[in-house]
Amino acid sequence: MAHSSVQGEGTRPEVRPAQAPGPERPARHGRRRGKRKHRVLRWSAATLAVLILGTGGAGYLYYQHLNGNIRKGERSSGDSKARKTGANAAGQTPLNILLIGSDSRNSDENVKLGGSRDDRGTPPRGDVQMLIHLSADRKSAAMVSIPRDTRVAIPKCQDPDTGEKFPATNTIITNSLARGGAGCTLATWQNLTGVYIDHWMTIDFAGVVRMADAIGGVNVCVRQNVWDRPTASVPGGSGLKMRAGTHKVEGKEALQWLRTRHAWGSDLMRARAQHMYLNSMMRTLTKQNVFTDTPRLMDLAEAATKSLKVSEEIGTVKKLYDLGTQLKSVPPDRITSVTMPNLEDPEDKNHVVPDAKNADKLWEMLRDDVPLDDKGKASDAKKTPKSQATKAPSASDDRIGVLVQNATATATLGPVSGRAGVLAQELVEKGFTQASKDATAGLSEDRTVVRYPSADLEGDAQRVAKSLGIPLSSVKKSTDVSGVTVVVGADWRTGTAYPKQSAPKAGDLPANSDAINGSDTKQCMPVYPVYQW
Repeated sequence: MAHSSVQGEGTRPEVRPAQAPGPERPARHGRRRGKRKHRVLRWSAATLAVLILGTGGAGYLYYQHLNGNIRKGERSSGDSKARKTGANAAGQTPLNILLIGSDSRNSDENVKLGGSRDDRGTPPRGDVQMLIHLSADRKSAAMVSIPRDTRVAIPKCQDPDTGEKFPATNTIITNSLARGGAGCTLATWQNLTGVYIDHWMTIDFAGVVRMADAIGGVNVCVRQNVWDRPTASVPGGSGLKMRAGTHKVEGKEALQWLRTRHAWGSDLMRARAQHMYLNSMMRTLTKQNVFTDTPRLMDLAEAATKSLKVSEEIGTVKKLYDLGTQLKSVPPDRITSVTMPNLEDPEDKNHVVPDAKNADKLWEMLRDDVPLDDKGKASDAKKTPKSQATKAPSASDDRIGVLVQNATATATLGPVSGRAGVLAQELVEKGFTQASKDATAGLSEDRTVVRYPSADLEGDAQRVAKSLGIPLSSVKKSTDVSGVTVVVGADWRTGTAYPKQSAPKAGDLPANSDAINGSDTKQCMPVYPVYQW
């Protein structure tokens, strides 16, 4: 390790050397042993994930040791109803992982690296929040950032460690981590995007330094000399100081790059710098051969398992291996990094809010597993599976009980008053005389859906959906309802006939999403004039 802050942490179990050939072990056995050892090493190099930051590897002999390094937490600790995207024709589903960079200063290491002792002991905030989306066919991936100062609806959450309960609130998303841990941040993302998130991972300042050291450096570029330092009008700064051009950063300097905000001009530009760093890291690791470099392999394993805290369902080396084998197969030119389209917050110019139209388009692409690059085609995840073919209703229309709920509210728009009543009346006029509205307030769904609780009501739910023009793919079985329920989402705020949806196309991203392709080596950060030297 290159920095004293992380040197000497942990010890590795003793590894006994292979016995030399002798009278009872002919040389030919030694050669086979060497080949077998090479195969084991190649297998072990694949066993621990690229993890999110793109690195991994675990020695087979360290399996239990590495398991002991891994810290775990509850997957979701907030109120969220997001559901998984349906499987495609091959039975595959997308994989979504939330990466959270914590500003925790609750250790000597983090206080030293974070530069603020006043915050020691306070709940950490999630300064970096990035969704890693792996397509169902495992051929493309996306990295999607939400700026930390984005004002959103944070649901009610409960801290899984202390039991403390937090009421729902409307504030910047960085605060979600302090209101119930990573599980609350995950629930906040799910409610905002409608994307089901399978797992989360968090990393703190010290973890970034460990990982950067273990990787051996990542190339980054600045157009002008940069020094992110305190000024007469703006205190703080990451301390990043380098000359114009391309540089390899590791350790503390890598952390400075990822934390720099003032010198780039805004928090939005910081997200771009983070995407550039991670893309460069992916390219670096793709070129590296760690299979036959045992010490390097072990350093990567130690750093990865010590640096990350993960949601409990992936909290073993085996689970991380399964995850890593999926992540590592995507080539850099099929990785797209974007930032959520946003607008200045009308309540506070220092904050932003989602640009509803463009952000919703991005979330729709993720939900429907449409590649963010133009090198692939939309997944067939939206296609109706054979198990959901049209079924006959169990009763005549006038005997089917239907409840209609108004879930038209979004993070930036309130609910449309009276929508449940309007559509309940429309169903009555179509012959569903037992349709009625649900007065429950505060519901929010990105898309309209028809839910039913058991297989015997599937045909009834499909019949109701067909009468309103709702596609069969939006008819879902759910234990959250007791009968056929039409949940009117934010995609249907007017009219009595469900609006036809145009399927998003691969690569058709909103103009203000600041997209970067993972293979682009020409990206170079511009420096805000005040921080040039």
